[in-house]
Amino acid sequence: MRTSIGIAFAAIVMLATAYSYSPRETAASQVTVNDASRMQVNAIVRTKAGLIAGGELGKIFLSHDDGRSWLPAHMATQRQALITQMVFAGNGTGIAVGHEGWILRSTDDGQSWQEQHFDDKDGEPLMSAARLPSGRWIAVGAFGRMLQSDDDGKTWRSETLPGVDDKHLNNIVGSADGSDWLILGERGLLLESHDGGQQWNLIPAFYNGSFYGAARVSGVGGVDGKRWVIYGMRGHVYFRNDGDSNWTASRLPVMVSVFGAAHLPDGRLLLSGEGGLVMVSNDGESFQTLQIGGRAAVITMEPMPDGSLLLGSTFGLKRLPAPVANIAGITASAATTPNNGVKK
Repeated sequence: MRTSIGIAFAAIVMLATAYSYSPRETAASQVTVNDASRMQVNAIVRTKAGLIAGGELGKIFLSHDDGRSWLPAHMATQRQALITQMVFAGNGTGIAVGHEGWILRSTDDGQSWQEQHFDDKDGEPLMSAARLPSGRWIAVGAFGRMLQSDDDGKTWRSETLPGVDDKHLNNIVGSADGSDWLILGERGLLLESHDGGQQWNLIPAFYNGSFYGAARVSGVGGVDGKRWVIYGMRGHVYFRNDGDSNWTASRLPVMVSVFGAAHLPDGRLLLSGEGGLVMVSNDGESFQTLQIGGRAAVITMEPMPDGSLLLGSTFGLKRLPAPVANIAGITASAATTPNNGVKK
């Protein structure tokens, strides 16, 4: 029972229920071992080896030509469990997490993967992973589950977080210097750490829906210092400057669920979500639409050297043509529909 609930939860987090159970344009049987373009893609990461993409049926692919062609990565064990996220640390270790508590590890920039953890029974989905400055890896997922590894992802053990109980944990995100961290989850759950993930404090809930992720903004759009931007269901996006305790609702052009974030080379923030949505902001306070339309939910994005944007979605890969990186500066007036959230 818990497994079936966990699978439904992961689908809600990454795709939204309507997309998860709607008819697919590409059946699973059509996804070949050398084709990443037509499968559900939940993660795109650039490494020294090229682009790495993962998602549907536990597939991981490698591209040496910026996503124009794909080859399957070598996988010692294939569980056909949905991959939800891939992360590569500064030391070269890569971790992929997915359904059934699946954890894969790579030491060659994503060209090959070895299984390090899998739950044969009652395995809840893992949704996100990160390597802390201490060298410890943590992975989080359904029903408040948290796993830790102190040997660079080779072995994993269960841990608990204060105030989480059985709430689903959707993402863990850290600042560039590794000092500040957020864990985001359902029912407005937010945990923060200011000491590299050693201690976690519960942020009082100011929203009762799910948060799916977070990103940092600094040095663009007149932002002095640094700030967090968090995003989730039905267009609920908020920002908070470092040192502040209050979160303020961002202004969005459309109110749909937001699933992914990325940065352009100049530091501007991209968010993506339901209905093919891709939007951009200088400061995290207001956003301008770059793309919207269609049935696909855009889950992950990767800027390309030619200025285009590679999108991973429920219906596969798509390229948003250049010059994405040359978009004119965004002002507050560019966002036409204010978020109904309030500053707390």
